[in-house]
Amino acid sequence: MTLRGVASYWMVLGFLLLAAVPFLPGRYVAIYGTQLIPVLCFVILSLGLNVVVGYTGLLHLGIAAFFGIGAYTAGILTTTAFPFGASFVVVAVASTVVAAAIGVATTAPTLRLRGDYLALVTLGFGLITIYVIRNLGGITDGTQGLTPVAPNLLPGIEDPVLPKSRTGWGNSWRKYPYLYFLCLGLLTAVVVFLRNLERSRLGRAWVALREDELAASCMGLNPARLKLSAIALGAGLAGLAGALFAVSQNGTTEPKAYDFNRSMITLCCVILGGLGNRPGVILGVFLLIGYDQVLTPLADNWLQAQKLNPRGKEYLKVSGWRLFIFGAALIIMMRFRPEGLLPAERQKRELHPEADEAAGESAARREAAGERAEPK
Repeated sequence: MTLRGVASYWMVLGFLLLAAVPFLPGRYVAIYGTQLIPVLCFVILSLGLNVVVGYTGLLHLGIAAFFGIGAYTAGILTTTAFPFGASFVVVAVASTVVAAAIGVATTAPTLRLRGDYLALVTLGFGLITIYVIRNLGGITDGTQGLTPVAPNLLPGIEDPVLPKSRTGWGNSWRKYPYLYFLCLGLLTAVVVFLRNLERSRLGRAWVALREDELAASCMGLNPARLKLSAIALGAGLAGLAGALFAVSQNGTTEPKAYDFNRSMITLCCVILGGLGNRPGVILGVFLLIGYDQVLTPLADNWLQAQKLNPRGKEYLKVSGWRLFIFGAALIIMMRFRPEGLLPAERQKRELHPEADEAAGESAARREAAGERAEPK
């Protein structure tokens, strides 16, 4: 079985395990499952960045800006401060379209830029977005954020009040585990969509553009259209993830949740898992964001319970060292496995050509041995 087949097998098994989480016994399952909802949102965000960086090869450092645009679009359409009162279906579509449109509008003037210059422009766009959100206090409520983000699921239909279960199941679709299943279902749809898109003509054109833009243009491809389509899709997925995140938090939270740190952590997830490989990106998110959202609070609570940090000193908290751990993990990966934990086949062959040559020599020896073994 090839590496692609193994990764697909484990990804299907992982999705089945995630679907089974709400049915596991234990009183803490609901708590941990609720903490997994933002992780699923960040997986969609990272898959959007993987389209731009992994498939097309464009270094984008402002993906969190589109994440915030999606969240604030959801807030504007649902909070009582505005008269819209939209449902979640409308919010999800609008957040995706608005983020994609802004992505195309802000990228079109910079299509001639490449490499580090494009990265600096996207970095500047992310910083500008944060300051715009903070300064438009009449619309975004400044540093406080918009709340509550509690839309109905379908347009024109009031949500029924469900009986609350003793096992931790909520009485609304915005509660655990109904929102958990919704996020998992949307993530599954995104993964299947990207899988088919990767094998399509557009996906192959993105890879060609990533390998050599000049050669791709000589073969009749339009680099400008390919870049804009990749940015539109990546920004749209980020906007969808932002809308889900705002609903899960019942608000847009403060603007710093969409700053440069969020963009860099998302990029670290993509690099750690493997550029251009969907299962690798998902694994990278669960390792980094799962550590941040689930394991770090557990470790801090354990230290507090064991009275190892009774005064709550910051340098004794595991959460206080998370950025250091992220950076150390990235350095180690770049030194010993630059292709990521689950790299794409092309990326693995480029960074480890000796392994490909050894595999070819081994196959040639087996073929020669088979020819000698044939009877004359």
